[in-house]
Amino acid sequence: MTSEHQEDLIAVLDTIWKTEQRPITLRDSLMKIYGPESALVKEQQAIYEKNHVINERKVKDILDKYGWPAKEMAGEQGNWTICNVIQHSDNTVRIQYLPMMRQAVKDQKLEPRFLVRAEDRIATERGDLQIYGGQMKYYPETGSFNLWPVFEPENIDKRRADIGLEPIAQFLKNRFDFEWNLEEQIRRSEEFERERLSKTK
Repeated sequence: MTSEHQEDLIAVLDTIWKTEQRPITLRDSLMKIYGPESALVKEQQAIYEKNHVINERKVKDILDKYGWPAKEMAGEQGNWTICNVIQHSDNTVRIQYLPMMRQAVKDQKLEPRFLVRAEDRIATERGDLQIYGGQMKYYPETGSFNLWPVFEPENIDKRRADIGLEPIAQFLKNRFDFEWNLEEQIRRSEEFERERLSKTK
């Protein structure tokens, strides 16, 4: 990729970031003031959805043409932009580009935390246990957020360390101000699996 192409790529990714994130930020701010059913909130959601269709096509074109761009090509923000659009897409798109993301992490083109978000989102949308503990869920029955159940919670820190991530307790405290309790999460994961298996019988 020439320097001219690099400048073009960064400019395209900058536009994608703004058109993808601005309506989301505005929507979430309006939601806090007027509630989720507000016409203003729905208006921003519609703008975001329209923009996302265009942004997803642009990101897929970049990845299909160039592969995963190096940090020097796209910049840190550019990598974040690509991951954000993939994260906002449906599971078929995430699954399609997951091998490319895994290779990009191995090649040090992409930070592991972005891969984790995609891996865990794919798992939760499938109704499976998540792997790295990146996804929280709101539980109406308790009126609170909790971790989506995790595969083998007792081994989660080893899995996270293997790809260069901090321990789960540290991540959850810093990101969500949530306290990790291993015994509780083991119990919740076992209950989740029992319920999931009972539905498949």
